[in-house]
Amino acid sequence: MTVARRERAALVESMRAAGPDAPTLCEGWTTRDLAAHILVRERRLDAAPGILVPQLAGYTERVQRKVSEDTDWSDLVDQITAGPPLYSPFKLLDPLVNVGEMFIHTEDVRRAQPDWEPRNLDASTVGFLTRLVPGMARMAMKGQPARVTLTTPEGKALATVGSGPEVTVTGDPGELLLFAAGREPARVTFSGDDGAVAALRAARRGL
Repeated sequence: MTVARRERAALVESMRAAGPDAPTLCEGWTTRDLAAHILVRERRLDAAPGILVPQLAGYTERVQRKVSEDTDWSDLVDQITAGPPLYSPFKLLDPLVNVGEMFIHTEDVRRAQPDWEPRNLDASTVGFLTRLVPGMARMAMKGQPARVTLTTPEGKALATVGSGPEVTVTGDPGELLLFAAGREPARVTFSGDDGAVAALRAARRGL
């Protein structure tokens, strides 16, 4: 099983455990809303572009709302389990483009629950997440109020973005990916000027 498939299975397990009305780290979204988002991304080629293109976001939101309202919860989760359909570009690209998506959304569900605990990730998953950190940092951390270096506990710098006072953010690769994507709580530590650290923590991150 690919890393993407394992993370998809983890997402499905988390969704089934939480139920359709549980909160998530995606502001204003329940697990049902998040499930509808994933299905629109993978199955509605007409609406998916609005996830990233602001000018098309209104249509995407309407389609997502309809999918959420008109689809039974168990069917929503079953379709996520099945993965992208044959006509979707994500079917072929799933092993490459869905690891980060599935990992982040799994944690969106898990970490919004009061009793969450960190997962023990296997080496192949950690390796894949490590490779994703630089790209996510470049896309999701534009205009940061500091020169931010994302570093593993072993001292390996994975990405440097922004300008201004230097701040180092340290954490495991998955935690750094979540931090760059704007997810809280990400288990990271900060070092640098106190004012710069405070400004960084308050700054917007994410796509």
